[in-house]
Amino acid sequence: MRPVKSVIYKRIPRPDPELIARARRFGVADLHEGLGAVAGRMCLMSPKMLARQDGKRLIGPAITAWNYPGDNLAIHCALEVAEAGDVLVLTNGGGHQGALWGDVACGFAKKQGLAGAVVEGAARDIDAIRELDFPVWSTAVSVEHPEKRGPAAVNVPVTVDGVIVEPGDVVCADTDGVLVIPRALLLHAVDGAEKRAAAEVGIRQLIAAGERPFDIFGFRAAIVEMGIEMKDGTWQDDL
Repeated sequence: MRPVKSVIYKRIPRPDPELIARARRFGVADLHEGLGAVAGRMCLMSPKMLARQDGKRLIGPAITAWNYPGDNLAIHCALEVAEAGDVLVLTNGGGHQGALWGDVACGFAKKQGLAGAVVEGAARDIDAIRELDFPVWSTAVSVEHPEKRGPAAVNVPVTVDGVIVEPGDVVCADTDGVLVIPRALLLHAVDGAEKRAAAEVGIRQLIAAGERPFDIFGFRAAIVEMGIEMKDGTWQDDL
């Protein structure tokens, strides 16, 4: 078996800033739906990836950091090459051993103008992080001591909570979850989100005018077509 090669790439392919600005108008739900059913699911992290503050949002290009389990050298290397507006995407494979992220790193990231951190692994110093008002998502919370010996890799493709993340992919996060949009799909996601948002304006207007979602979405006709019976009674009536 080959040993893991430690490497730090200082640059990433950067997404179109105009597309980022358009995407910033939407939440994770709209962008997820805008990608379509298949890509949307492939790009969405699981509910294990939790926001550690309420009401925070972020969007920006991914700076990736692969950390050996129990070690967080790579996150410090990532902090060295990240630029304002970037999102740190950190992983150690998802174990809780060795906190990947804490308040000291968080304070520096905020000072540098980074957009936030998405951590597959443990974060700690949560109260202090909340006071810093810096957006953080993680799959675990643990204070366990991390080593800083490597190996480490920065700005290489990684798998984070089941989602493939390449450096420069667009990371979107809010209270609903974390979505990673490949750069090649960013325009598709934004176009889809804009269409969805416009359609929902019309749906809300219909509801305000007295229409029912059951009819707006065609569910009444659909259950008839599927042969689903609607009975004017309770389930005890069929005993």
